[in-house]
Amino acid sequence: MKKLLRRAHVKPLKQVAALPFRVGSDGRIEVLLITSRDTGRWIIPKGWPMTGRKAHQAAAREAFEEAGLEGQIAASPVGRYQYQKRFDHGRAFPCMVRVYPLRVEAQHARWPEQDQRTLQWFPPEEAARLVHEDELQELLAGFEARPVDERG
Repeated sequence: MKKLLRRAHVKPLKQVAALPFRVGSDGRIEVLLITSRDTGRWIIPKGWPMTGRKAHQAAAREAFEEAGLEGQIAASPVGRYQYQKRFDHGRAFPCMVRVYPLRVEAQHARWPEQDQRTLQWFPPEEAARLVHEDELQELLAGFEARPVDERG
């Protein structure tokens, strides 16, 4: 982690995120937000890249660990956003997060962080008003479901 933080002085740290979505029978899109463990603010499932997994696969894994979700994840990001990642020692570092759409097909009854977070589905426009990061707000407000291509 120290090596990672030293690099953050030169350029932003990299993270990956899933943007979980579903399309209702009325054709309307909903996106899932979860609460962060530390502040309780609304976010999307995200985390660090994982050795041996492509970025979109790591994002899908985060969606399972943080929200119990499974589905089809796009191999290409739909966008990105930047935020300040606060660590336990109080320092903050810039993080650039690539966001991969995840068409949710199932939610498990149990998952690793189940007791640590709240989950809720929202229309994209409402979700955009609830998150704090400007670029994530823009991404959510303009989100449209497209066929998911898992190749890549």
